[in-house]
Amino acid sequence: MRIIGIGIDLVDCNRIQSSIDRFGERFLKRVFTEGEIAYSNSMKFPARHLAARFAAKEALSKAFGTGIGKSMSWRDLDVQKKESGEPFVVLSGGAEKMANEREVGRIWISLSHTDESGMATIILEAHDR
Repeated sequence: MRIIGIGIDLVDCNRIQSSIDRFGERFLKRVFTEGEIAYSNSMKFPARHLAARFAAKEALSKAFGTGIGKSMSWRDLDVQKKESGEPFVVLSGGAEKMANEREVGRIWISLSHTDESGMATIILEAHDR
C-alpha cells in the first residue's frame, strides 16, 4: 500500500449549529450535499453528524494538501454510508479530478462525534501498480 496523503480534522458541533442558526439553508446547501443534509437531519442531533462530515471535507483537503477553495469545493466530497453503517466517500468536480491526477485508488475514512465535537480521518491510498 502506498499512501498519497493523510488528513485529520476536529470540528466544534456548536460552531456548525451556530452557522445553521445564522445562515440556515444557505449554509447547509453551500457546504453539504443533499444526501448529507437528509441523513444528518434524520438523526436526533443533526449538528453532530454534520460536524463529522464537515471535518471529513477538511481532512480530505488536508490529505490533498490544497484546502477548500481553488482546487475543490465543499460539495465535491460526499460522505455516504453503506448498509453496514461504514462511511465511504464519493468525489466529484475538482476533488475527483485531483484524485484521478494523483492516481488515488482508495479513500479510507473514519468518522466520530461526541456531544461537543465531530472528527474525521482520511487516508488516500494509491492505485496498485
